[in-house]
Amino acid sequence: MRSIQTFQVFPDIPQPLTFLETLSRNLWWSWNQDAIELFRRVNPKEWEACGRNPIVFATHVSQDRFEELAYDDSYLAHLAKVRERYENRVISESNGESPWDDGELVAYFSMEFGIHETLPLFAGGLGILAGDHLKAASGMKMPLVGVGLLYREGYFRQYLDKDGWQQEAYPETDLYHLPLSKQKDKKGNDLVVQLNGIGRDILAQVWKVRIGRIPLYLLDTNLPENSPEIRDITARLYSGEQHIRLAQEVLLGIGGMRALEMLDILPTVCHLNEGHCAFVGIERLRQIMDHYSIDLKTAQAVVPRTTVFTTHTPVAAGHDEFPPAMVKPYLKSFEPVFSMSADELVALGQSDGAAPDSPFSMFILGLRSAQYINGVSKLHGKVARHMWSHIWPTRSDDETPITHVTNGVHIPTVLAPEIKLLFERHLGPQWNMGSTIPENVARIDHIFDEELWQAHEMCRSRLIRTVRELMHKQYGRRNAPLNIMKAVESVLDQDTLTIAFARRFATYKRAHLLFQDPDRLEAIINSKDRPVQFVFAGKAHPKDNEGKGIIRSLVDFGRRTNLRHRFIFLEDYDMHIARFLVQGADVWLNTPRRPMEACGTSGMKAALNGVLNVSIMDGWWCEGYSSERGFRIGNGEEYQDHNYQDTIESQALYNIIENEVAPIYYDRSPGGTPSSWLKMMKASMKMAMADFCSLRMISEYEERFYLPASRRFEELVAKDGAQARKLSDQHRRYLDKWQQIRVSAPVRSSKGPFRVNQSFEVTAMVQTGELLPEELNIELYYGKMRHLDRIDEPRVKMMQVKEERSAGTYLYSCNLPCTDSGRYGFTVRVTPNADAWIRYRPELLTWA
Repeated sequence: MRSIQTFQVFPDIPQPLTFLETLSRNLWWSWNQDAIELFRRVNPKEWEACGRNPIVFATHVSQDRFEELAYDDSYLAHLAKVRERYENRVISESNGESPWDDGELVAYFSMEFGIHETLPLFAGGLGILAGDHLKAASGMKMPLVGVGLLYREGYFRQYLDKDGWQQEAYPETDLYHLPLSKQKDKKGNDLVVQLNGIGRDILAQVWKVRIGRIPLYLLDTNLPENSPEIRDITARLYSGEQHIRLAQEVLLGIGGMRALEMLDILPTVCHLNEGHCAFVGIERLRQIMDHYSIDLKTAQAVVPRTTVFTTHTPVAAGHDEFPPAMVKPYLKSFEPVFSMSADELVALGQSDGAAPDSPFSMFILGLRSAQYINGVSKLHGKVARHMWSHIWPTRSDDETPITHVTNGVHIPTVLAPEIKLLFERHLGPQWNMGSTIPENVARIDHIFDEELWQAHEMCRSRLIRTVRELMHKQYGRRNAPLNIMKAVESVLDQDTLTIAFARRFATYKRAHLLFQDPDRLEAIINSKDRPVQFVFAGKAHPKDNEGKGIIRSLVDFGRRTNLRHRFIFLEDYDMHIARFLVQGADVWLNTPRRPMEACGTSGMKAALNGVLNVSIMDGWWCEGYSSERGFRIGNGEEYQDHNYQDTIESQALYNIIENEVAPIYYDRSPGGTPSSWLKMMKASMKMAMADFCSLRMISEYEERFYLPASRRFEELVAKDGAQARKLSDQHRRYLDKWQQIRVSAPVRSSKGPFRVNQSFEVTAMVQTGELLPEELNIELYYGKMRHLDRIDEPRVKMMQVKEERSAGTYLYSCNLPCTDSGRYGFTVRVTPNADAWIRYRPELLTWA
């Protein structure tokens, strides 16, 4: 066979259209409807055929068509409008109202980023959340950069065989079809990061992609200088091979920080999106020591106080752990820098007192690197505090220093075009600013019912049309007979209540909850007066045979002759399919096993589009639910017997669909609109915009974490790290002297009984040793007791020195008020009178 060489020819864009090239190189276009339409109107059919990728699309448009558009006044006016908005939101400087000072910068690290389906660097919700974080930061004009890995095969593509069993494919991404640019050093050479590997060094090329105003830097080991094994580090997202997974996390953390350093970027704050990024803390110590000429102890006072760590995983087994022997080679190069052995460095990722060969935990390493730690919903924060309370064994769960910032979703990305038009008309030009403009939320009530219902019906029509197209492709790939091919072209009905279930097919997501009573489900689907249809989508992990089995059982159920048109599974769930589902369904179904759903942002996206949620009280729905805007399955119960739980909750689900959802949906006069349903749609949209948009989320990160941490960084490194050194010395003094503290049992001035509004004095004798009273907080810890051995609603009141009994021994006292009736308990404890990082060290707490 002849050897055929290939080359790519790009169009010669006429001068009036050159902005199209600029636009195609920044993913800002992907969440701006006018920008999307600017590409689409060139050739709508070809735009879809090219996967909505403007770089690929440009090579499929004839030169004649570009020349024609260069003289099209209508098109040029459209282009000018988009360019003006782009320059205002992406290019222009901040308007002077920014709370950020020059030089302040947040570096946001994540293993995956979901920006758009054309950039396949994500697997699921974690990545989509990271993408929304960058988009929201761009909208807020926040000084932030993203850091991740560039996977040449990304996450797998899913297809089903004829038996309904999931198969995986890993097509390689063509980097020339992505808006990437190689970063260069000061001499114009490719910017390549180098770090220790096992056997030989790892080299990684640094790329950049623009997300609006935000640069996202990506590391790529697919270089000829690397061995095949090292090149495979960035082959696939979440490799199943443990040694590759560890290498990815080392590359992300250590390599990512080095890439920023080579770009002359020294962040004042680092944000670790899950434990995968925890090696950032180790490399950041080295960089701060080097840049500010300070020692390790001083640097260790800087890093945690300026690091944010977000956890998304409510199950301990979901956090990465590695054998110490596998980790040590990557840390060898830090031994001379820190004057620490590799064993001592590995201990940073192990529990206190753990055996040397115990697993190295990325989560524990993250905890040791960050003062600001958060879960991603209120309930998840509570779950995380309990799950990791063993790190702080002398504190109650409530005082475990893990808080929460509930996730939010990026409104312009997720909103249907028809809803955007309604928002522009009724909310005004700043509708995309979501909760930052409170009037936006209230104005949703001003949308006419008829307009909203018409927009929703258009979204459902688009969903149904897309489902039919995708089903035709699916069955065509399996060489289905002609009669089946014709049948799938008419699946789903325009006027039937449509319920969507789309997410990762992990067993705890419980897609199987619907199948507990197949006959009842079938009766619900085929109801004469109130029929229901279902659309499913989602991937199971390649090694999760249970999840694959759920998909197969779902497909088998949908093959029943009387269900084929109303029970659909879509292959290869991605951001493109997700948009149609969250915009066009009537109901978004969510059935996780509480409390295993950390947040679950897909329901937020659906709510923004007026899709009503039917969900277990888990994740974000605990905060979002009210009977005026959605439906709940159960009341938030948690069961030990999972089979019993599934039986109870499946019956509750059937009852909700039959007795609540369907009656409200179909309650309308002939040709009219469902007024009660529309009222709930508006309430749902207002709730999502007010409380669950990404601008609210990132504003919360900025106010609570980013700005305080960034200001602290500047203070800590000033004057050769004088304040950081002082804090380090203070911490060391506490550690050295703490064992001298003794607290006697507290004594109350009266035995009681007491009545409401009375009070009594509590005293305790405290031996402070060489520590001074002003260095300590002596706290009365009290509250109601519902159990014999636990204070369930603790409160803390400071005690004061009443008298000095001898050198280093003091009598402390305070009054304890009786504010309410009930059974109370109290005790006394000692904590450091220091900042939060020292105050919450596990070893610095003594109880009476």
